[in-house]
Amino acid sequence: MNQDQQYKDCIEACLQCMNACNVCYVSSLKEYELAMLRECIRLDRECADICDLAAQSMLRHSPFVTQICELCITACEACAEECSKHEHDHCQACAEACRRCAEACRQMLVAA
Repeated sequence: MNQDQQYKDCIEACLQCMNACNVCYVSSLKEYELAMLRECIRLDRECADICDLAAQSMLRHSPFVTQICELCITACEACAEECSKHEHDHCQACAEACRRCAEACRQMLVAA
């Protein structure tokens, strides 16, 4: 698989994760037990921004792609771990999207 295809797959995973994090963030703000979801909400925002940065860096072929994607893996893993603690559908969907994104970034870095 060439680099452009690896980037394409990773960009898609990053954008899907960013969307899942944003949905989880907005949905969590509407939940009754808001205090319990505070860390989830915080990590959703961070992860969404970092996924967007990773996607943009790949689109631009930034010289910092490797470092940004490594950060993206770290953010996705932290967000997945936190979201998986909560039973809400939006949290579970976000955790799954984060795991897929982290794996796509790993695959892209191995191929790069």
